Amino acid sequence: MPVFQEKENLRRSALAERDRLDLVQRIEMSLAAAEIARGQIGAEGGSVVSGFFPIRSEIDPRPLLDFLRQGGARLCLPVVVDKQTIVFRELLREGELIDTGFGTRGPSPEAAELDPDIMVMPLAAFDRRGGRIGYGAGYYDRAIAKLWAKGKTPQLIGFAFSCQEAEAVPLEPHDASLEAVVTEREFISCLAKV
Repeated sequence: MPVFQEKENLRRSALAERDRLDLVQRIEMSLAAAEIARGQIGAEGGSVVSGFFPIRSEIDPRPLLDFLRQGGARLCLPVVVDKQTIVFRELLREGELIDTGFGTRGPSPEAAELDPDIMVMPLAAFDRRGGRIGYGAGYYDRAIAKLWAKGKTPQLIGFAFSCQEAEAVPLEPHDASLEAVVTEREFISCLAKV
């Protein structure tokens, strides 16, 4: 079976598991994951952290982002600017939010574009080696490659529910591996397993 088909099958299966969680479970599990991440993500004052606003049945990283902001981190969100590209715009309390595609909202074009030091990333499926499957459009892989080309090496952290874990995610050369994954159950360090 071609790798893209393996990924699509795994994506469908993991998203179906995630969709089975009801709203109350997702809220409680999001809060639990944020609490676990608090002691593990070292975002020193001034660090730029990209997060995301949840869509559909995604885990909600906003409690974690708020904690990191209180610790002095600068926050940004991904914004789709064309069919191939996302940029990371600064998220400010008083900043305007606009529709940014895929059913989410983000900072307007007036917001500063930032290069993240830490990327808290959504995903469809993950494994303990750092393999990640997104939604199939490749936005994050291209954004990470662009950061690497600029000499930046952001810490890549997946944020997901434990039911999205797979035994093994098939990887292609363009896939960037996660350094860690945070779920409602645990902080998974992937660096030693890559």
